[in-house]
Amino acid sequence: MEGQPIPQSKWLLDKMIPSRNVTLLSGDGSTGKSLLALQLAAATAAGHAWLGRPPDQRGPALFVSAEDDDEELQIRFADVAAAEGITMAELADLHTHSFAGQDATLAMPDRRTGALVAIERLTALEAAIARYQPKLVVLDTLSDLFGGEENSRPQARTFIGMLRGLALRHDCAVVLLSHPSQHGLTSGWGTSGSTAWNNSVRSRLYFQPITDGGYEPDTNARRLTLKKSNYGPSGEEIMIRYDAGRSIVEGGAEGTGLDRMAAGAKAQRVVMALLQQFESQGRHVSPHPGPTFLPTVFAAEPGSEGCTRQALNRAMSELFAAGRIETVEYGPPSKRRTKIIEVKQ
Repeated sequence: MEGQPIPQSKWLLDKMIPSRNVTLLSGDGSTGKSLLALQLAAATAAGHAWLGRPPDQRGPALFVSAEDDDEELQIRFADVAAAEGITMAELADLHTHSFAGQDATLAMPDRRTGALVAIERLTALEAAIARYQPKLVVLDTLSDLFGGEENSRPQARTFIGMLRGLALRHDCAVVLLSHPSQHGLTSGWGTSGSTAWNNSVRSRLYFQPITDGGYEPDTNARRLTLKKSNYGPSGEEIMIRYDAGRSIVEGGAEGTGLDRMAAGAKAQRVVMALLQQFESQGRHVSPHPGPTFLPTVFAAEPGSEGCTRQALNRAMSELFAAGRIETVEYGPPSKRRTKIIEVKQ
C-alpha cells in the first residue's frame, strides 16, 4: 500500500448507508419500513432527498419484494411520486421485482453438511443486478429470502457475506429489511436471531413506533435510529411522521444539530403550555418520579404533540436551568408537597 492513493469511503447516504456493503433495516411489520425503503429507492433513482438528505449517489435502484405484488408496488410508488411532487417518468431508473406468492429463498442449508449454499434465485438476482447496474438494491424481507436458521451464527454470517459479495462485485449498496423478534421489540434493540446479523453488517437501522410506558400517543409517529455504523457515529435518531402516502421528517425531529434544537424547543413549548393549563385547572406536577412526575403526566396528555417522556424530561431540566420554572411547596404543614410552577417574568 506504500505510495498508493488512499481510497475514500463510498456512501449511498452519508454516514448512514455505505455503498459496497450491506445495511440492515429492521422494524415490526406494521411500522412502514417497506414504505421507507420504497422512498429510498425512489430517491436514489430520481435524485431526490430521502428524509431531507440527498443521496450521495444517484442512479438506478432495484427493489426486490417477497411481500408485495407488482400492482401493489405500482400503487405504492405512485403514492410516493405524488407525495414528492414528481412524475412516474422521473422514476425510469427504478426497477422492481416481486416474488409475492412464490418461493423467494436465495440460499438454504445443504442437507448433508448444514452449510448455507446459494440457490438459483440468487444467481438470477445477480443477473438482474448486472443488467440494471443499480446504485441501490433493496431486499424485502430477510424472513422470506433466507432459508436457513436465524439463530445459526455461521449461516447468518454466510448469508450476509453472499449479499456483500453482490455489493462488492457490482459496486452498489444493499439494504436488507428484517423483522425484530419479540425480545428485539421489548428491548428496543430491534434484532432477531443470532447476534451475527448485527455483527456482520456494517450499518444497522431500526424503525419503530414511539411509545411511552407501552402507550403509543401518536400512531403516525416513528423513530429511525442508527443502531450501528462501522464508519461513523451510532445513535443518531430521526423523528418521522407518516403523511399522505409517505414518511417525512417530523418538524420537531429529535435528531442531531438543528433537528435536535428544534425538538428541544418544541418540548419546552409543550411543557410551558401544559403547565399553564394544569395551573388553571388546579392540577399539579412534580419534578420527582412518582404519580405526578411531570414527564410521565404530560406525555399522556392530548396536548403533548407526540413528545416522548424522555424529551419532556430533558425539556424540564433545561427550563429549570434557564430559570423559567421552579419548585414550591404547598399543602398543610403536616403534609407538605412540592409542585412545579412557571416563574413570572
